[in-house]
Amino acid sequence: MNISLTVNGEIIGAEVEPRLHLGDFLREHLSLTGTHLGCEHGVCGACTVRIDGALARACLVLAVQADGCVVETIEGLSDSGEIADLQQAFHDRNALQCGYCTPGMLIAAQDLLVRDAAPDRETVREHLSGNYCRCTGYHAIVDAIVTTAEARRHNAAVSGNPGIEPGHH
Repeated sequence: MNISLTVNGEIIGAEVEPRLHLGDFLREHLSLTGTHLGCEHGVCGACTVRIDGALARACLVLAVQADGCVVETIEGLSDSGEIADLQQAFHDRNALQCGYCTPGMLIAAQDLLVRDAAPDRETVREHLSGNYCRCTGYHAIVDAIVTTAEARRHNAAVSGNPGIEPGHH
């Protein structure tokens, strides 16, 4: 089947098998290997992407279902600079170990920070509950997200735009 979608700002047209999952399409056809495939059952969150602005598991979505949609991967969020501060906080707080879950964690974290400029630790943990990490124990990840939220609020206040949240688009 022929599909057309926008991936990280680029219009992509492709012919795909109807049974091809979006995660496999991104990795194999577009070489966007930041979308990791872990459980392939939608449980681990390693394949988290944004489709039309909403979080989705790329292992559960068929590529044909994304026809006409806007898909954003970790590469797109990273290249645009949207999550540069969050990535730096993950680095500074040692919030990653093996790194396998990190792309999905970053996308989920950014989704939360766009929705809630001041999440408490429990809210962060609840929002990330669908993203598994076998290495960190989550404490450093929560620290990084809370630190980023605080810095964004501070930067917004200093810039005189408290109503505009950084990363919001």
